[in-house]
Amino acid sequence: MAKSTVKFKETVAEYERLAGEVRARRFAPVYLLMGEESYFIDALCDLLAGTVLQESERAFSQYTVYGRDVEAGQVVNLCRQLPMMGERQVVILKEAQQMRQIEKLAYYTDKPSPTTVLVICHKEKSVDKRSTLYKGILKQGAVLESVRPRDYEIAGWLTQFIAARGCAIDPKALTMLTDHLGTDIAKISNELQKLLLSLPEGTKRITDQHIEENIGISKDFNNFELCKAVLTKQSERALRIADHFARNPKDNPLLLTVMALFNQFRQLFLINYLRWQVKYRGTAFPSDAELMRILKVGNIFAIGELKQAAPLWPNRKVFNILGLLREYDAKSKGLGAGGASDGELLRELLLKIFLL
Repeated sequence: MAKSTVKFKETVAEYERLAGEVRARRFAPVYLLMGEESYFIDALCDLLAGTVLQESERAFSQYTVYGRDVEAGQVVNLCRQLPMMGERQVVILKEAQQMRQIEKLAYYTDKPSPTTVLVICHKEKSVDKRSTLYKGILKQGAVLESVRPRDYEIAGWLTQFIAARGCAIDPKALTMLTDHLGTDIAKISNELQKLLLSLPEGTKRITDQHIEENIGISKDFNNFELCKAVLTKQSERALRIADHFARNPKDNPLLLTVMALFNQFRQLFLINYLRWQVKYRGTAFPSDAELMRILKVGNIFAIGELKQAAPLWPNRKVFNILGLLREYDAKSKGLGAGGASDGELLRELLLKIFLL
């Protein structure tokens, strides 16, 4: 099957649109929620499960079945029966990717019942878009294709997620979260929900102190602080953070640290190249807003720090450092590490960077 062309921002926008329609009680007869990212699939399914019917109706007119346990014909028969109570019934098919001959659901989805809301949760992959099933649901109902975010897309989504809950987050706290939790937005949202519940009443801004106290990520010893120390050539501070990482290797995997450093030096390389173009080609240097897009940086403060530090790292050095980081990326995966620990490798890498 061809790789999806849907972008993460399109998934977010379509989720918000469909969620708004559900809250306004404008229901489609069939929902196909599919893709590799389970967060939006679960969130929209839960919203439908808690909205379409009144609580008193759910025991009689809401059914949840699983793809591994049912056949398509059973689901079709369930959808075609009349509601026991009220005007509608809800049929939720979970783990639909495990159903054999799922394409037979097209016998129903081509002409769905007006009294049934069918929700198909198809995780891990998408339904074949060339299939009759997909085309029928696209015509008669609603489709949400849920794709996973790239690492640089997480910060923007998180900022909006927190803002929707009446709060804001400092840039450092945001970076601590994304560095520690990666791109698993289901895990991130769970941690944030717990964090928001634990904050003192009236708190309107999440700080690095809140992250340290409630999620257990050190505000002084993390990839954000290490990258900042390297960026500003504070070698003693960077090595002190590396020593902390060496004592806590499970919380600070070398691979994530190398990725964070690689991304920072890639950004420096681009800034230096853009300045070279200004000097030798007469082009205009991009605005900060444009730089955020080019560098895939989520906040304006990071842009200022990168611009200020770029002269300290000319591209002849940056090019060599990017090569070093590729080498240590391989070593972090066990290739040519020679039995050295993550802590030893990180200290070695930092010394090589500062000695260039």
